[in-house]
Amino acid sequence: MIRFLPLALATGTLAAETKLLENFTLIDGTGRTALPNAALLIVDGRIQYAGPKSGAKAPNGAERTDLTGKFVMPGIINVHGHLGNVKGLVQDPKNYTLENLNAQLNTFASYGVTSIMSMGSDTELALKVRDEQRAGRPNTTRIFTAYRGFTGKGGYPTSAPGMKGVPFEVENVEQVKEAVAELAKRKVDMVKIWVDDHLGKEQKIPIELCRAIIAEAGKHKLRVAAHIFYLDDAKKLVEAGLSGLAHSVRDKPVDDELIALMKKKGAWQAAATFTREMSTFVYAKPHPLLTDAFFTRSVGPDVLNTLKSKAYQDRMAADKDLPKYPVFTETAKKNLKTLVDSGVKYSFGTDTGPPGRFSGYFEHWEMEIMADAGLTPMQIVQSFSKNAAEFLGASKDLGTLERGHWADLVVLGRNPLENIRNSRSIEAVYIAGNKVK
Repeated sequence: MIRFLPLALATGTLAAETKLLENFTLIDGTGRTALPNAALLIVDGRIQYAGPKSGAKAPNGAERTDLTGKFVMPGIINVHGHLGNVKGLVQDPKNYTLENLNAQLNTFASYGVTSIMSMGSDTELALKVRDEQRAGRPNTTRIFTAYRGFTGKGGYPTSAPGMKGVPFEVENVEQVKEAVAELAKRKVDMVKIWVDDHLGKEQKIPIELCRAIIAEAGKHKLRVAAHIFYLDDAKKLVEAGLSGLAHSVRDKPVDDELIALMKKKGAWQAAATFTREMSTFVYAKPHPLLTDAFFTRSVGPDVLNTLKSKAYQDRMAADKDLPKYPVFTETAKKNLKTLVDSGVKYSFGTDTGPPGRFSGYFEHWEMEIMADAGLTPMQIVQSFSKNAAEFLGASKDLGTLERGHWADLVVLGRNPLENIRNSRSIEAVYIAGNKVK
């Protein structure tokens, strides 16, 4: 429930921690036209006023920040990532420590990613930190979590390094009921299913068990998102009541049947995850990101040296399916544009976190590829703000820079509505009104 706090005591003195940001252009995430000469009044981390500077009434003693010439947009909400399991290029549940989790959250925050939905590969630590954040005012990236996702017995992705024992491996409906009840008890923010055979190389969870998971989750008022690849799986899952596709359909173009189903059922293209696709082939040869200062500032020298090494590139290039991956990426781009143009609901996600998918940088790269796919800068901003908050069920508190919402925002030196690459011109990040260090 939103708490509306008094702006000041009758005497004109401060009633609470009060900050006034002023003289910037406001991009509030609603889709409204950007507002020049704007102001935000923030009291105890929540926005009390957002609008023309002329309407801002700051009490005596408010902390004032002049942002003349700057642009303020909502913090980036990523509805598909993974936390904690990776150090460098190594994925292992042993890496899921508080130190590693906080380091990753701080990296996200430094890139303006103020909320992350971790999709099904978490430990109890994620739940603990999430609950602590929600009990107060976080100063780093907010956690949403699906805790542990679902696959079938021995199914994808349990064969991936560090993933055995991470998802629930279910074989029957009774196991589904037991696992969903556990997730409900832990108050997860989403239920995750992996529905993929990895181009025929892995076991795929049977669709009957997927239907059972969706039905059981519904009984507990939990929504379900799925890792998918194939158009046929997307249709079956949406028909069963799936809330969101956590990846793009990549085997073929989406068709009128899927579009009609998604609109009828209210299903989301929750995440396109273009950068996930890029990570499957870009390291097979030298790539410009390896010398991009916006990338290298958060990547350790040992990791960078590995990515630049001929041995690593040769290993990536040896994948017999390598020629298919760029094709899948192009199919995904066309499919997102088709779905958006057709009125299907969409938000923003990257699948960052696993090895080779770098937190923070990939979110900005994702925006660039979304623009290549044909989305406008305003559509992209809405995807990671208003739309993402709606998908997560967090619209009362997050997503747009409006009265009553938490002050999760990014200060930019250049206008992202002119070129979405200007999202990289980060000068400051605030989470719940706390300036990220």
